[in-house]
Amino acid sequence: MRKLVFLFSLLLFVLVSEAADIKFTASAPNAIVMGEQFRLSFTVNAEAKDLRVQELPDFEVLMGPSQSKSYSSSWVNGQSTSETTITFTYILMPKKVGTFNIAPATIKVNGANYVSNALSIKVLPPDKASAGASSSEGASSPQPGSQAITSDGLFVKMLVDDRNVYEQQGFVVTFKLYSLYDCGLTGVKFPEFEGFLAQEVELPEQKQWGLENYNGRNYRTVVLKQTVLYPQRSGKLTIPAGKFDAVVRVRTQQKVRSIFDDFFDSYQDVKKVITSSPASVTVKPLPAGKPASFSGAVGNFTMNASINSDRVKANEAVTIKLKLTGNGNVKLIKNPEVVFPNDFEIYDPKVETDIKTTAAGVSGSKTIEYYAIPRYAGDFEIPAIEFSYFDTKSLSYKTLKAGPYKLHVEKGDGNAASPVINNFGEKESLKYIGQDIRYLKINDVRFVSKDDVFFGSFIYVLCYLIPSILFVVFFFIYRKQVKENANIALVRTKKANKMAVKRLKNAGKLLKANDKEAFYEEVLRALWGYLSDKLNIPQSNLTKDNVEAELIKYGVDESLINEFMRILNTCEFARYAPAQSSDAMDNLYELTADAIGKMENTIKK
Repeated sequence: MRKLVFLFSLLLFVLVSEAADIKFTASAPNAIVMGEQFRLSFTVNAEAKDLRVQELPDFEVLMGPSQSKSYSSSWVNGQSTSETTITFTYILMPKKVGTFNIAPATIKVNGANYVSNALSIKVLPPDKASAGASSSEGASSPQPGSQAITSDGLFVKMLVDDRNVYEQQGFVVTFKLYSLYDCGLTGVKFPEFEGFLAQEVELPEQKQWGLENYNGRNYRTVVLKQTVLYPQRSGKLTIPAGKFDAVVRVRTQQKVRSIFDDFFDSYQDVKKVITSSPASVTVKPLPAGKPASFSGAVGNFTMNASINSDRVKANEAVTIKLKLTGNGNVKLIKNPEVVFPNDFEIYDPKVETDIKTTAAGVSGSKTIEYYAIPRYAGDFEIPAIEFSYFDTKSLSYKTLKAGPYKLHVEKGDGNAASPVINNFGEKESLKYIGQDIRYLKINDVRFVSKDDVFFGSFIYVLCYLIPSILFVVFFFIYRKQVKENANIALVRTKKANKMAVKRLKNAGKLLKANDKEAFYEEVLRALWGYLSDKLNIPQSNLTKDNVEAELIKYGVDESLINEFMRILNTCEFARYAPAQSSDAMDNLYELTADAIGKMENTIKK
């Protein structure tokens, strides 16, 4: 009985394994030209029967299905594997121009039904240039013997999917090559996206050629580059032209010297420089009435928030997890502000991003975890968390809220109100264990005469007088410093330059390591942190507009303000722009240090 169960289980496992490996796929060209034949193939990697194909009302079936079978075997690590592949082929011809769908087919393998994928085929009208011969891909080619590469036979188009956008609203720019020739690119120079932040769409390494009808001609096309751009300022912005070096293979005429020369063609490689036309984009400023919690997010978003527990003990961590999901400038979103009570020890949040950039735009999520530790017992409330964004569909600002959260903190182990002192006492008690026994001294004993009186002596008076004089002296010396230290805002202002220099040292290390994105991130952090400390404005509330207004109030020269703004714009642009040279990074580092030094000399508190 056990043997039967084992054999049955083994047979079932083999059948399930085979079923899991069976693939049944349909394939055909994505685009064809009206009047041309094409192949529709269905392939299955197992012995199969009973192929059922849905009706094809938009195509004329010229032949099929014809069946072909192939076998393959391999020997790996002492094990032999074999596979059978069966292909069913139809020869079809389209009946009209348009885009048509081919429904999935079904087939039986070992008594089970399998379904193929559906197909979409675009039928293009015939090429207007009737004198040109059709290539194997269906695109018309120039007449034999022509070495002149015409501008309408080979060009690159810069396609902009939206030319009227708002600040920070993403749009896709596509560079596509159109060709009537057999050609390849040897050099590519895409334009600089000045005034934009760029996120490149990842394309397959192996470029896929397609067929497209443009201005009555059927071209072979391939996408060279796709980028999502985010405009950083309003107005009319121009994307410059790109430059592309192409090598085109053309057939040449030659004098026939024998009857055999007619059987062979002569070809020549011709170099040609192609430039794409520049494009202009109108960028509108974001409407007035921005909410207080708006920090530049544009698109469509949702927000989910949670707290790890609403009842904790003193000195236990409280975690608030916030997840922003949507489409738009996800990577550029600033962390929403979470206000913890004053008695909480706050740590830097942990941020994780999961972003996908496609031809449809940028989508994904940003997860932020905020950490804080309550030091005292009691009932506290964490105010509601707000996140505002500009919705590109309704063209209005929307605010998402989470919370507020009520938190009950219980007394922790020991004296929760003063955990540091309690721990210190325990350490001291451990320190003196083994030293609480005092032994009698039996050697080098020195006796003091009872006539030697210390009280009232000159040394006794000095012991009181000197500390008193020092106390008075230090009181007058440090009185001003103590008063200034009590003013937290003033302390932050005075330490602004010190903190900026520290961050710039970190940026210098990243510069030597040639870590471009981290370098610009650290320079930005140094600039925004310096301005926050110097102007006594929370960093979450800083914007370029209010920074400029505050600096004008302090009498900062306009040229220095413009220099600061240029450095900020350069850093924000360079993080997502194509790789910059090391010289540009060196110059930016020196400019930043010089600008902070000038600002420190200008704003003195």
